[in-house]
Amino acid sequence: MQDRLDQAGNGRIKVFVVDDSAIIRKLLTKVISSDSGLEVSGTAPDPFIARDKIVKLKPDVLTLDVEMPKMDGITFLGKIMRHYPIPSIIFSSLTPRGCDTALKAMELGAIDVMLKPAVDLASGINDMAIELIDKIKAASKVDMTRLKPAVPAAPVERINTARIQVAGNSAMMDTTYKILAIGASTGGTEALRRVLMAMPRNCPGILIVQHMPEHFTKAFAGRLDSLCKIDVAEAKSNDTVRPGLALLAPGSHHMVLKRSGARYFVDINDGPLVNRHRPSVDVLFESVAKVAGKNAVGAILTGMGADGSRGMLEMKQAGARTIAQDEQTSVVFGMPKEAIKLNAVDKVVPLDKVAATALTFISR
Repeated sequence: MQDRLDQAGNGRIKVFVVDDSAIIRKLLTKVISSDSGLEVSGTAPDPFIARDKIVKLKPDVLTLDVEMPKMDGITFLGKIMRHYPIPSIIFSSLTPRGCDTALKAMELGAIDVMLKPAVDLASGINDMAIELIDKIKAASKVDMTRLKPAVPAAPVERINTARIQVAGNSAMMDTTYKILAIGASTGGTEALRRVLMAMPRNCPGILIVQHMPEHFTKAFAGRLDSLCKIDVAEAKSNDTVRPGLALLAPGSHHMVLKRSGARYFVDINDGPLVNRHRPSVDVLFESVAKVAGKNAVGAILTGMGADGSRGMLEMKQAGARTIAQDEQTSVVFGMPKEAIKLNAVDKVVPLDKVAATALTFISR
């Protein structure tokens, strides 16, 4: 990446925009160019024109509309990832097909996904300016060699659910199951797939925050549910946290853990952004620290920024065991690094060891 930035001659991140709409290309160019650290090195209305320009201009980041004539964005992305791997941010429409297509793009190696405004394009793209700029900067830091086709996670030892119940200092704690809370961002969709596919059916209840747009989380949860032995669902308020179920925070909403007697459940709310995010990993982790205490295990995976680091520290201080994904397997070693810097992490492990380490902590 540094070599490409040096070739740019000005240190700015070079972005290439592919979209069949001339209006959207113009609006995206305006937003991206408004940041002094970015420049639009080129644009194209379709993949055929984009292909030759990308090879010539060697951009650092690609923004790609996945629903285009002549050649769809998925086919183009697959070709690009084989011949010229480049960090790519996908733009998708808010339709069931658009959500499914975006998830396929991320499985092919796209770094992130954003929702294309359905109406009032100028206002919608201006509203997403900060988020888009943040995602481009995060994408520019990605080492594409870490986005090779995934190897299935190694199987983990099946753990009896009875062992997951850990005695505490009160009757309430004695009858409450353990909980695993996970936070992830850039590169997290693939990381979560590998962690959850390694989980046995009798694993503890799992709560997840993955930074994704609203509505895409439902499609993502459905995709994980079809792949995993455990159940995976987009969370709704009052959902019970139970063994064998992973609840994913819905996009644009925070998820917090609550308890009534020995029953854990979640509350979904649209409170203010935290660390520029909603859902926020910190919001989830802080609630887990307060409600579950030492009955919890926390894991922070690949992602840009510091969301989750403070919450993980609170979890550790409350008696929870904590895990961070290591730098070698993280697409972006931002969130894990910040948690480690705060001394909030008990153990740093590669991605394929996260599930086994969490289950080991839970069974103690």
